[in-house]
Amino acid sequence: MKTQVKALVVGGGAVGTSIAYHLARAGWDDVMLLERDELTSGSTWHAAGLLPYFNMSFATTHIHDYSIKFYKTLEEETGLNAGFAVVGNLRMAQTDERMDEYMLYASTAETCGVPYEWMTPDQIKAKWPLIRTEDLKGALYHQTDGYINPADVTMAMAKGARQRGVVIERKWQADAFHWNGEAWEVTVTKMVEKGGNLVPSDEQVVVTAEHVVTASGNHAQRTAKMLGIKMPAIPVEHQFIVMDQDPELVKFRAEGNVEHPVIRDADAQSYVREERGGWILGVYEPNAPARFEYGVPDSFRADLFQLDLDRIEDQYMAMNHRIPSAESCGLKDDFNGPICYTPDGNPLVGPAPGLRNMWLAEGFSFGITAAGGTGYYLAQLMVKGEADIDMASLDPKRYGDWMTTEFAARKNEEAYEHVYILHHPDEERPACRPLRTSPAYDRQAARGAQFGWVNGWERPNYYAPEGFSDRDARSFRRGGWWQYAVDEAKAVREGVGLIDATAFTKHLVKGPGATAFLDWFTCNKLPSVGRINLTYALTGAGTTRTEYTIVRLAEHEYYLVSAGGWTAYDSDYLRKAVEDKAPEFGYIECHDVTTQWGVFAIAGPKSRDVLRSVIKDADPDTVLSNKRFPWLTMRNIELGMVPVRAIRVAYTGELGWELHHPIEMQNHLFDMLEKAGEAHGMKLVGARAQNWLRQEKSYRAFGTELGRDATPLEADLPRFVDMNKDFHGKQAMADHGIKAKCVTLLIDGPVDADPWGREVLYHGERRVGRLTSGGYSVAFGKSIGMGYVKPETAVVGTKLKVKMFDQLWDGEIVEDSPYDPKNATIRMDG
Repeated sequence: MKTQVKALVVGGGAVGTSIAYHLARAGWDDVMLLERDELTSGSTWHAAGLLPYFNMSFATTHIHDYSIKFYKTLEEETGLNAGFAVVGNLRMAQTDERMDEYMLYASTAETCGVPYEWMTPDQIKAKWPLIRTEDLKGALYHQTDGYINPADVTMAMAKGARQRGVVIERKWQADAFHWNGEAWEVTVTKMVEKGGNLVPSDEQVVVTAEHVVTASGNHAQRTAKMLGIKMPAIPVEHQFIVMDQDPELVKFRAEGNVEHPVIRDADAQSYVREERGGWILGVYEPNAPARFEYGVPDSFRADLFQLDLDRIEDQYMAMNHRIPSAESCGLKDDFNGPICYTPDGNPLVGPAPGLRNMWLAEGFSFGITAAGGTGYYLAQLMVKGEADIDMASLDPKRYGDWMTTEFAARKNEEAYEHVYILHHPDEERPACRPLRTSPAYDRQAARGAQFGWVNGWERPNYYAPEGFSDRDARSFRRGGWWQYAVDEAKAVREGVGLIDATAFTKHLVKGPGATAFLDWFTCNKLPSVGRINLTYALTGAGTTRTEYTIVRLAEHEYYLVSAGGWTAYDSDYLRKAVEDKAPEFGYIECHDVTTQWGVFAIAGPKSRDVLRSVIKDADPDTVLSNKRFPWLTMRNIELGMVPVRAIRVAYTGELGWELHHPIEMQNHLFDMLEKAGEAHGMKLVGARAQNWLRQEKSYRAFGTELGRDATPLEADLPRFVDMNKDFHGKQAMADHGIKAKCVTLLIDGPVDADPWGREVLYHGERRVGRLTSGGYSVAFGKSIGMGYVKPETAVVGTKLKVKMFDQLWDGEIVEDSPYDPKNATIRMDG
């Protein structure tokens, strides 16, 4: 065995072999893969092999797209047939609401160039008469989907990897990882057969690797413990059954008819495909348990769990309803095996938190579909520093240290059950909630707050009357909550609103080297003491890694505020950069103070009046004036008995302040502001209204308009980039050029719906871009959206078309900040 390599891949399933293959194809000529048993002996061997092309995650869709195209090339390269059957994928709908979901799917699919077509029940019946269709509304058909043999495609990738110089070692288990400051020292143990089990021998070797990738599948929890990190990748039982031959199906095929597509009856929580004249039924049923929360037993190899037919009885009966001829088929074989999940169903792909050159590829619930693309884009991350697509939505650091094994197990069970549940864009899943709550949570709940989930935090989405059910309010159109959000948005524009923004990520950076470091780390000028600036930390590729509001507290002390959903993601990047640059710039401290500070945002023309009634100052009438407290400044003030770090900025685009306060004093501050606001008609406001309002100001949001696939210049934010200074990613940003540009659109859409920020954009007959945000504008009385289009199209006044509900609706590019473009309301004095 080699004892020194450039990259060591741990795990020999479909994902691991793809990563090894693509690292070699990307130019790394010293790659080794270790598998503790035989290749494909994990979940790969019992996977059903479906290749669902499309996923509502933009990054995952591109990953699946690459996989499907790549698998078709393997036979030519390796001589091995991967068993790819391109039969298509038929997503059937029993309800109008399911069709609404598919229409959103379809528009989003177009943004990635994924082909599809619509089919009526009659068209389905004419082509595949064995399917019962009288209770269907229609179907979305992806003609390029299909299924593949998981073992065959894995072996083909393994052969391709070997041909490119990758060394593959079987029956070797990674047992310890040690970072020596320059490379990983991985202790590996030879595994031997003993009484039908696989057990460690006395033979051990230390492999030194510059980079390590873990693709350990069901063993992810063991991997996490060895690395000293948390990882919410835990398997859930997945059942599918193989049936004996169906005489009607055999007859149908004997008559020369094509193979049935993969039949997805989402409303019945199941999929069906042909298998040697019979059928395979796979289900995503309620109450499937998580397994191996604390590790896989040594005795578990290529094994299965006992089938639980009672648990899938409803889905089995639904299949017999959908394909009546299957009712007479006997059970030929059954599979109940572990399939790894994560709380949101997306895999964990990217750098491990807190570690150098350690890469994770774990938690794949659709591992066969994702394997090829994961190898390709992860290799880009490792070799080039960034991928061609924004991988942030898959980053392992989207879950912080607050996450526990119990949380992951219960949320993974929920994610499994929700595979075929209607995925409303405004859905909020209930498992493990509430968990992280700000002190004012109970008060907000008592006032009708309907909460959203952000990085574990409960955050009000909107406020509704007593007895209102958020679950019943969801829709692909304007849900039952819509009017409440409209009223809240109007309150901010016309009066005053109070928003809980406690979930914001907050860091304190200070020390003799802090100023030089942040000047290099971010692309805008640093503010002077007592002032704030909006700025960006870039990737090495010059794209946007993080958005910060930087408050300068003292000469070398800074308070950094960033998006609430990305705390661990931001913290890891910031801390690693501090560690790297401290020898050059001097001593720097970096502290995550997110949970120490609560935040209320008060905004609207009357916000100054509310604060004046509670501020403690020798001259309360002028302390909040433009002269004493200008826009984009910070002041330490006292509101009642609460010391507040007040920042004059408002994400809504109105006169307003962010009130950062000691979190233990939050209830006192809430009660005081609520009482003071009564005289001015102050309304409690949630995140959905705030999201609409920020679009009226063209304020970009990280995770939608801002990300690792676009530079700040492509986001059309040159005013926040100081090209007169040197900063990380500057030259790469300039070299990247302008491939797309961010714009704001006002949209004449359906009377009962607004865009969600996932829709495709057309200019005439040509697809030119996609929306990244969407909603309703109370200022203009119509839909609004933000997104990216081709640079030549990004001209104010350009007429575009937005695809919603399978129709094209008129939209027009408007000037940035269509509401109050001169910022007069923000600067309003009084």
